[in-house]
Amino acid sequence: MAAAADLGVEVVVGSERRPALAHLMEGRWLRVPLRNPSAAARAVAAFARERPLDAVVGVDDGSTLAAAAVAAALGLPRNPPDAVAASHDKEVSRRCFAAAGLLTPRFRSWPAHADAEEVATTRYYPVVVKPVDLSGSRGVIRADSPDDLAAAFARVAALVRSPDVCPPGTSPQRILVEDFIPGTEVAVEGLVQGGRLDVLAIFDKPDALEGPFFEETIYVTPTRLHEDAQGLIRETATAATAALGLREGPIHAEIRLNDRGAWVLEVAARSIGGLCARTLRFGAGVPLEDLILRHAAALPIESLERERAATGVMMLPIRRAGRLVEVRGQDDARAVPGIEGLTVIIPRGAEIVPLPEGDRYLGFMFARGETPAEVEAALREAHERLEVVVE
Repeated sequence: MAAAADLGVEVVVGSERRPALAHLMEGRWLRVPLRNPSAAARAVAAFARERPLDAVVGVDDGSTLAAAAVAAALGLPRNPPDAVAASHDKEVSRRCFAAAGLLTPRFRSWPAHADAEEVATTRYYPVVVKPVDLSGSRGVIRADSPDDLAAAFARVAALVRSPDVCPPGTSPQRILVEDFIPGTEVAVEGLVQGGRLDVLAIFDKPDALEGPFFEETIYVTPTRLHEDAQGLIRETATAATAALGLREGPIHAEIRLNDRGAWVLEVAARSIGGLCARTLRFGAGVPLEDLILRHAAALPIESLERERAATGVMMLPIRRAGRLVEVRGQDDARAVPGIEGLTVIIPRGAEIVPLPEGDRYLGFMFARGETPAEVEAALREAHERLEVVVE
């Protein structure tokens, strides 16, 4: 919304729930059933007959399918709805990656009602259990033995049957059991224009993501990987994006590197989640959201070159469940050289839940420096100064 205001672009917000300031947004807010893309397309098309629209942007995982259907109904440049649907379904995307000759884990999917003991008869370990359509490492658990797998499957099955994941009248999503892929993991941020992917940034993830849960913490860019590895990451992200059929808009990819090559874990038809995009500036300080809106509305894009400074973000983890009393030491954390911002997004008194059941982080902390190592060190020092009080 801030980027749209800076560009002078008029925005209509489509959401399932009425915004708190809806009374101030007459004509600029529309109720859209995001879980039903065809109904979303009909609602927006009816609105557009009175107030024509030039672009549609889905800003998170919950809206990209609806956005693709709306754009198709309005005849706007878009990702094909089938391609966006494939990016949402980890089983379908695995098949697309394998068909394109990309490295992807062996896998098998199971219905949520499958017997956990039967699932645990797989003969290869370690494996990772995950829902086919959840993001942010939610419901992702590593298992190293049949007993681990049976317990992990039962836990993920309970999650995908829960009301917030599986609303009344819908079926629980399937559950994937796939090879655990060891190696170094990176995140890739990109912009697809007419089927051509421009890689905007490669983020290092310096904390090892080996399980049993896969809580992401620190992202730092530019990457410290060798140029050859960076080239392989770009090639793999480009091939994976094409394999899904994505043609327009932002993508966020997760890739692991090991001695066998680059393994595609995920390509999502959206930009990086949460507040993490604040780490990225292009050209003369242009934010990522500005690029996304310019591309969607066919406005000029002056530069896709990321600024030279090293930047990073730490997604503040939730370590234990309970009621959040307070986060102490925030001023001390902000005083660490290189720290540019700290935002706690969960209010005091709210119930918090850690991964794998939880669906959000405590907040976000940002740093900037001359080198990626300086940025990482600043984030770690600042995090040590925080004390999260939970009852």
